[in-house]
Amino acid sequence: MPAEAPGGRLAALVRALWPLVALLALWELAGQMRWVAGGALPAPTQILYRYWQDWGDYPRHIRATLIASGAGFVIGNAIAVAAGLLFVLAPVTGRIARGLNIAIFALPPIAIAPILSLTLEGMTPRIVLAALGVYFVTMQATVTGLQQFDSRAGDLVRAYGGGKAAVMRFVQIRGAIPAILSGFRVAAPNAVLGAILAEFGGGGRWGLGTYLLGSLGRGDPARLWGIGLTATAIAGLSYALFAVISARMLGRTRAVSLNPSAPPSETREPVNLPVMLASILLPFALWWAVLWALQVPRMIGKSPWDVIDYLFLSAQSAQAQERLLGALLQTLPITLIGMAAGLAFAFALAVSSRLTPGFTRAFLPVALVTQTMPLVALTPLLVLILGRGTAVTLWITISVTFFPAYVMIAQGLAQVPRAALELPRAYGATAWRELRLVAIPASAPWALAAVRLTAPRALLGVMIAEWLATGRGLGNLLNQSRGYMDFSMIWTVALVSVLLSVGFYQVALWIERRVMARMGGG
Repeated sequence: MPAEAPGGRLAALVRALWPLVALLALWELAGQMRWVAGGALPAPTQILYRYWQDWGDYPRHIRATLIASGAGFVIGNAIAVAAGLLFVLAPVTGRIARGLNIAIFALPPIAIAPILSLTLEGMTPRIVLAALGVYFVTMQATVTGLQQFDSRAGDLVRAYGGGKAAVMRFVQIRGAIPAILSGFRVAAPNAVLGAILAEFGGGGRWGLGTYLLGSLGRGDPARLWGIGLTATAIAGLSYALFAVISARMLGRTRAVSLNPSAPPSETREPVNLPVMLASILLPFALWWAVLWALQVPRMIGKSPWDVIDYLFLSAQSAQAQERLLGALLQTLPITLIGMAAGLAFAFALAVSSRLTPGFTRAFLPVALVTQTMPLVALTPLLVLILGRGTAVTLWITISVTFFPAYVMIAQGLAQVPRAALELPRAYGATAWRELRLVAIPASAPWALAAVRLTAPRALLGVMIAEWLATGRGLGNLLNQSRGYMDFSMIWTVALVSVLLSVGFYQVALWIERRVMARMGGG
């Protein structure tokens, strides 16, 4: 095959880069002319100039964030992959740990960061929050990838005398590598964000979050954007690394014909009361165990019974219930709207990546910025542009929910076997018809996994928006409680947010069961 001419390569490069160049030019013009909120959006050249002035401050802050996020990424993902293997080999363990898994994912970092900083030393709070941020995503991706394997290859291993462990080793793990790498792609920015939120909320001398906190009161948007874009670059490079690895591995593990295994057993599992009770009690037992093991002072660490006493039995219970109910009524509606909008946007972007790849490649850098830039840096600009109402909450919620869902849905579409796509193409089907009839139905397990992944995250996004911007809802109640050192309300809000996330997850699971049953999966 003749090599492509240099002129053709140059033209392809220009077509790929011109949307980014146009965006930067428009940004430069808007910043220089102060079109956005009176200069709250500085021009790229202004950001670079400020970055050059502040460069002496960056190395130690970057190093601290890299150490914390890197350690959390490795530890969290190692635990997540091991847990995923265990949950697939012994499904009952997955059902028992389900409540704990969702609780870990749904714990608001802004609630536990100050508690961790008071009970742990050094960089441990940052590492813990980074590990918590990556665990659920990678565990869910691992379980989904292990369960969606070619059943005929598994039958072949069994025919030669192999057991469950042999099928896992020779078939499931190899087929799950793209899914696990997909989880790593989402987990990498999460680790950076977890470390920065811990730095922002838990103190410390070094770290990008600490640097950002010290810069917020100076009224220097160029410095805030410089810090935010530095964090974005770290997260983006880590995302790109696993995207490249995933793309290479996908070509070697993709099935030739359509014969995946049955959908995850979670959609068809029988009701088991002892297992259900164990799943409910395990998070509370671990809660008690951690407080006891760390010897957390009673004033700071509240046990489940302390929360019950505060909310229902103490003298201030009525006031606490009133404050909590008022916050819930403000948070819940916007959470449901934001979750639906984030999922719809993720689905539209994943489909467009197959229909119009050029547009998606141009948009992905912007999407990655909204995913990885610390919200404490981005929120002041959003408040100036959108105000402190519902619009800013929706924007922030969509920005933190759509990207993980997009990665999962896009991975599912990419996993559709070639032979399944060749049939409609042979009959002259359009790209959209091919997607509608084959690719989208075949990737349904991935899309449904994205719903489960997004459901708890939507509440977290709303709470972060309320905490940073709107002054309403559960996020604001949490912020006020931190200011008053009201640890009882902090633990209460954390518990309620976990219970709400578990409820959203169960609703998503019920929808998944119904959909898979209609498709013949249950």
